[in-house]
Amino acid sequence: MSNRPLQAAVGLDPEHLTDLVADALEGRGPAILPIAPDTPAPRTRALVEAMRPASVRTPDGVESTGYDQGAAEDTALTIATSGSTGAPKGVELASAALEHSARASTARIGAAAGQAWLCVLPTAHISGLQVVLRALVTGGRVLHRPFDTGTVMAAAAEHRPHVSLVPTQLRRLLAAGADLSLFRTVLLGGAAAEAGLLDAARAAGARVVTTYGMSETSGGCVYDGVPLDGVDVDVADDGRIHLAGPVLFSGYRLRPDLTREQLAARGGRPWFRTGDLGTVDGRGLLRVRGRVDDVVNTGGHKVVAGEVAALLNRLDSVAEAVVVGRADPEWGQRVSAVVVPSDPAAPPTLAELRDWVGAHLPRYAAPRELDLRPAIPMLASGKPDLRALA
Repeated sequence: MSNRPLQAAVGLDPEHLTDLVADALEGRGPAILPIAPDTPAPRTRALVEAMRPASVRTPDGVESTGYDQGAAEDTALTIATSGSTGAPKGVELASAALEHSARASTARIGAAAGQAWLCVLPTAHISGLQVVLRALVTGGRVLHRPFDTGTVMAAAAEHRPHVSLVPTQLRRLLAAGADLSLFRTVLLGGAAAEAGLLDAARAAGARVVTTYGMSETSGGCVYDGVPLDGVDVDVADDGRIHLAGPVLFSGYRLRPDLTREQLAARGGRPWFRTGDLGTVDGRGLLRVRGRVDDVVNTGGHKVVAGEVAALLNRLDSVAEAVVVGRADPEWGQRVSAVVVPSDPAAPPTLAELRDWVGAHLPRYAAPRELDLRPAIPMLASGKPDLRALA
């Protein structure tokens, strides 16, 4: 029944948003649609028009929008997803799904009651909100900090918190020589993490756990390849990952057509059809190969960009790499490697990259273009901006 009001929270400080989320989980207030403080005004207007919240809360107060499309009574959060352009989708998450995710996560890593959680991820995204939720369900303190290596490590030294990071943040901490043993747990998600990064983090004292999930699964739902309690993983014949369990979203706001397309009943319960490709190995561990829409079609061959990027990130000469498909008049798309070199004075060459990839994958998967950058452009969520790079 759609009778719970939805309120957009625009430009609020993290502590205020945390209070609103807590009220939403307990049913004391409206469902919340968080919008990041740095969202451009045209984007904010597009989100409000697409999500149709009943009201908008800003630091200056609450204003009615005139929209009357309520959310389901058990909805606590609506998370807008779609990247920086295109029509936004609103992922509706019930209190029960969010709480199950937070409790299963804290149980898996052994987070004790009252321990602090450091939030350096944006609270308009599920990754940052889950840090808040994990603290709420364990009675811990949420420490909201901007991501700056000095600020983050000062908080770690004082509070010994659990923390969620994306790979770029972890690389920056390692480059600064941080003592990662000061964190109780480092939950690493948002993008693929290569083995070299994990090895370096563990050598620096980190207890690091990789996570896989998305807004539609209330955040990370597979830890180190193993589903959280209650979550099931299946890989379809086409290689696409499907997920089921109590962490799933209820549907896309005001988009029953899209909900039917992505949530399909099987075995008496819904399964979410993700946009990711994966495999399950003989030990039952999930390995994510990459995004379905990141497959590069080059000369009639299909190349999984994430697999090539994972290989490049193993090279000592590469600090960070992503792979995209760019339009090519001869090949349709060319495999393009965007690389941040470990030493800008001695960057890797295209020939070196091609030989390395060709030794592990079919030769057609080897990059045909090398784009050297001082940094990888990122989305607000902490993920590489693949659309811009392509």
